[in-house]
Amino acid sequence: MLIIVNMTPASLSGETRQDSEPNIAVDPGNPATIVATAFTPDPLGGSNAPVYVSSDGGLSWQLRTIVPSGGPTTADISLSFASSGGTLYAGILNRPNFHFLVLRAPDPVGSTSPMTILVDRANEDQPWVSAATVPGGAGGGDDRVYIGHNDFNASPRTASVELSTDARTAGQPAGFGTHGVERRGTAGQDGPPTRTAVHPDGTVYACFQRWVTNEGSGPGFSDHTMDVVITRDDNWGLGGNPFSALVGDDGQAGVRLATGRFIRFTASTGPLGQERIGADLAIAVDPTNSSRVFVAWADRVGGKAGTDWTIHVQRSADRGATWSGDLLTLTNGKNPALAINSEGTVGMLFQLLEPDGTGGTRWVTHLHLTRTDWALAPTDRVLHTAPSGIPSRIFLPYLGDYVRLLSVGTNFYGVFCGSNQPDQGNFPNGVTYQRNANFGTGQLLANDNITPVTVSIDPFFFFRQEPDPLPWAPSLL
Repeated sequence: MLIIVNMTPASLSGETRQDSEPNIAVDPGNPATIVATAFTPDPLGGSNAPVYVSSDGGLSWQLRTIVPSGGPTTADISLSFASSGGTLYAGILNRPNFHFLVLRAPDPVGSTSPMTILVDRANEDQPWVSAATVPGGAGGGDDRVYIGHNDFNASPRTASVELSTDARTAGQPAGFGTHGVERRGTAGQDGPPTRTAVHPDGTVYACFQRWVTNEGSGPGFSDHTMDVVITRDDNWGLGGNPFSALVGDDGQAGVRLATGRFIRFTASTGPLGQERIGADLAIAVDPTNSSRVFVAWADRVGGKAGTDWTIHVQRSADRGATWSGDLLTLTNGKNPALAINSEGTVGMLFQLLEPDGTGGTRWVTHLHLTRTDWALAPTDRVLHTAPSGIPSRIFLPYLGDYVRLLSVGTNFYGVFCGSNQPDQGNFPNGVTYQRNANFGTGQLLANDNITPVTVSIDPFFFFRQEPDPLPWAPSLL
């Protein structure tokens, strides 16, 4: 079963914003409770930004203005529930000063109270939140939270993880502190993304892009070479020197699984049309086997003279020590997101700029599901496809610098952004709209269900049910 839902509530049917760059958190203790985000402002223009909340597993959504941002929207924002207890954690860049805030909410769906501010610090970028609850033994029941971020206060080694090993109930700052995971020299800083993945046995991975050289800049772009580096901690980050369990061939903490890769940051035009490129990265660990971990990133295979932006996926079966080489490459793609379910099935969500057969291009959002780590062709579900030039960009990022994919048990949950044109041809696997729309005429409609509304960018939720396969049955993908 595959369900896709346009998340814009019916009460906002008249909106025409660029609601891009989505994120999502699913409560593992109650998967019907889901919270999601995008660059969506408070419709009333207040000082708290909204999140999307669902209490029915994503079938319906409404806004809760609970994010203390100083303005009606945030810049970057990501979310995670811990494994149990129902507490939601968020990392944001607020408005208008772009401070990094760490936030906590014990009941984000049932309460309208603003989230509690645990950390407030300047000079940060792109927080990415992962959380888990210790299942038993020492620290049993504690919420442990890991927020990858780019900490310019630590320049030039900016890749960092903000972590707390007991975050649920303590007062500000609830045990949070920042820890550098970059141990080598850089060309002034690391790349924007630092991504984390947590296993219930206490293994925590952090992956980042080390900027090795600065190749200079030109109109609308900057060029760098980078290494993809993975670090690991084997005890929840509890020690005095966390994320030092993996040692590279130079004796420094962190294994470089890809080196000397060329990246071009674009700020106006590039190989992906209206969208910028430069900082795609994702990581996932198998919930049944902490030794099995996957990383995806993008770079320009053609180097400075090339025109591609290529996604790569690699796997380690020995806790990040050695890597498989490319299991998959995808040209002109961005926003890879990885998750692994309780049966070991790997899911990857991504967006490709694909030819439409008439000289134009379309943004196509795919979900890959594989039980052979791409040794055999994966199940490929097209979630959304739409012309890449409609609507026109209002700001960057256009679709967003990331999407997110999660697993709970055997099932997958995710979010992406794209054109909200109500055309059944754009949704090969179907869709449900909350906002008013006429699929017969391809027209969005305002709250009166009569007045036409211009096409814009909306967030979409999806749910993929993966039944437990019988031992004698073939793959049910």
